[in-house]
Amino acid sequence: MQTRSQERTTDLRERTADMETGPARTAAREGVLEELGNVLFESLPRSDQRRRGMEYVQGLLGVEGRKSIRNISSLFGGEAAEQSLHHFISGSTWDWSPVRRALARHLEECSPARAYVLRPMVIPKAGDSSVGVDRRFDPGRGQMMNAQQAVGVWAVSEEHSAPVNWRLYLPETWLDDATRRRQASIPESAAAETMDQCGVEAYLGLTRDWGLPVRPAVMDARESEVASTVRRLQAAGAPLLLRVSANLRLSATDPGLPRSVAETELTAHQLMQMARPLRQPVIQRRPGGPGAAHAALTAAVRVRLPRRGGRRPSWCRELVLLGVGENGGRWPAELWLTDLTDLHPAQLLRLSRLTRRVDRDFAHIAERVGIKDFSGRSFSGWHRHATLASAAHAVAVLSGTADVVEQQPRRSA
Repeated sequence: MQTRSQERTTDLRERTADMETGPARTAAREGVLEELGNVLFESLPRSDQRRRGMEYVQGLLGVEGRKSIRNISSLFGGEAAEQSLHHFISGSTWDWSPVRRALARHLEECSPARAYVLRPMVIPKAGDSSVGVDRRFDPGRGQMMNAQQAVGVWAVSEEHSAPVNWRLYLPETWLDDATRRRQASIPESAAAETMDQCGVEAYLGLTRDWGLPVRPAVMDARESEVASTVRRLQAAGAPLLLRVSANLRLSATDPGLPRSVAETELTAHQLMQMARPLRQPVIQRRPGGPGAAHAALTAAVRVRLPRRGGRRPSWCRELVLLGVGENGGRWPAELWLTDLTDLHPAQLLRLSRLTRRVDRDFAHIAERVGIKDFSGRSFSGWHRHATLASAAHAVAVLSGTADVVEQQPRRSA
């Protein structure tokens, strides 16, 4: 145990190290921002727009507390800067899509993605005037609340994860209200879609529209219409790995299961109970360095989506149901459905764990750079803010300064 003198010495060393590395970290972040900014804002036609874009990203990285336009503008000249930044985000005409495409391509060049994780985001709101706000039940709080909902597509590589595309969910209460649509500048092309469809369309924006390499789409589909999600992704040639609920019904086709259940429709939980004898240990690495590992149990069986109207979906390829658990724990603890039938369960398990990295980086980086902090009302303003917050996230991870992004207590907008 350290004495008080030793503790003071340790604390002094740590503070001295922070002072020594602080300028280096700042320089690293500024260097990455300058390089990335030249790529990101190439599509913006005017130099003042490119300058405002750089300032906004700098503010998201450096301002303390809530990343509002007012707080960001305090770094660059007060009221006049606030008006300019407000116009740049909410009133200008620059297109955010080429900026996102440039961000996604830059990250792919720096560190090719292993997969794209589709992650929903809920943004609590105090009022109901922000675009897309609707009443929804929050299981975490156990109450109804006003909130926006969106889906982010995260490029996950060996080194990092970063959001590269977003799609804002628009309830029918907004789409069917001409006044609301006009006030929020919702484009005519925006039509009703489910959250599942939001996620798939955001993913397809990368591969179909931007020409990025096709990577596995990984998502939590426990509350989704799985058959529809599988159909949309497979139609686009996208490999998939979906976390599914225990009561999802599937047809068994695996020769390792009892012959009596062949082509029988069962729940995913029932199938994994039958597959218990097929379980194999898989070594999993946990954060923490050498020795931080444990053995998970996995079992994989071949399945198909069930028949509908007496017919098998002609578009659906054979699938694998992956069960995951731990020695002495509940079996199965997780269920995953995939068409990556050639991958070993250990590889599928590692792929599924990318969702945990995204959850961690969302909390430790994306929220710190203000991904939820836009307080404007317009559709285009929300997308421009989300685009630049994604750029700030990328700067933090590429420069290795994610741990020094300012974080303060949050409040609903």
